[in-house]
Amino acid sequence: MKTHSVMAFVGGGNMAGAIVAGLVRGGHPPAQLWVVEPNVAAREALVARLGVRALAQAEAALTEADLVVWAVKPQVFAAAAAPVAVHTKAALHVSVMAGVRCAALTAATGSARVVRAMPNTPALVGQGMTGLYAPPAVRADDRDRAEALLTTTGLVRWVANEGLMDAVTAISGSGPAYAFYLMEAMIQAAQELGLDADAARQLTVQTVAGAAALAAQSDESVAALRARVTSPGGTTAAAVAVLDQRGMDAAVREAARAAARRAQELSG
Repeated sequence: MKTHSVMAFVGGGNMAGAIVAGLVRGGHPPAQLWVVEPNVAAREALVARLGVRALAQAEAALTEADLVVWAVKPQVFAAAAAPVAVHTKAALHVSVMAGVRCAALTAATGSARVVRAMPNTPALVGQGMTGLYAPPAVRADDRDRAEALLTTTGLVRWVANEGLMDAVTAISGSGPAYAFYLMEAMIQAAQELGLDADAARQLTVQTVAGAAALAAQSDESVAALRARVTSPGGTTAAAVAVLDQRGMDAAVREAARAAARRAQELSG
């Protein structure tokens, strides 16, 4: 009979919930998934929805966990780690916190077995994109374990050095907001052109989802795919000309640079 290890999650917010839900879908027993969450409402919601074991605070029982997922706000990580780390020094530690470097993870947890992960909110529907980094000293089996954990929420991609996690944060971590921002504008434009709200939303969301699916399945570059839609003198060419005039390309690149800078600042 297959046995399942105990995994502990510190923080019971949306991202922890997405990972736990993916594990449960994959057959991991909910009773072997423990969540440390001081907020009563959040704890009760996790228990009701997923059947996990929820703890109000760190307990000695956490010594049973061989993997700990850190899913608290970066600003409270040090305080949250202190009561947990005394019980979990032997565990693999995976962080989904933005900006918290591996050195800080090791210092707070007392373990050199640390992996950084930057998932994004589409993980909530199993369509996430997670960037991963592990220091060279982390064993191959620990890397495999971290990858298997995050694969429950979507696709994963390893990066070669920790500095690149800021770029991951800027592109895929923050990226859903850029897509939603574009969709907001498209929905508003659709309504201004006479479509009702429901039609505007459906046309926009499916168009963006379809374009992403096409890009994912095509061997062509996204630039080539855009060119295929943009017939000279046609409607799309007229629209793209306006986007070029308004500097959309430069704005998106500067937005990503700003997100990367902020990720660096959060690391202290």
